Amino acid sequence: MQIQPLSDRVLLKGVEPENVTKGGILLPQSANKERPNVYEVVAVGPGKLDKDGKTVTIDLKPGDKVLSGQYSGDEVEVDGVKYKIVAFEYVLAKIS
Repeated sequence: MQIQPLSDRVLLKGVEPENVTKGGILLPQSANKERPNVYEVVAVGPGKLDKDGKTVTIDLKPGDKVLSGQYSGDEVEVDGVKYKIVAFEYVLAKIS
């Protein structure tokens, strides 16, 4: 099954947090219980119409890493994989 977001929606997949810090310290599983705020873009909708009827495109593409609000959007599960669908305005930043 494939999901294609509509309008200005973005389909995101959570990126698992690292278990080792940059300094080489191994973190226990209990330290990573927070929901991830870092996501990978899986699919992007075609964009939203502005008041003049022109399509405002979304400046993201599949594979981009982004930050999104922790409680924004809706979570869905397809074929055992958890995704999050959010409006483009709830994507806070792009990570390069």
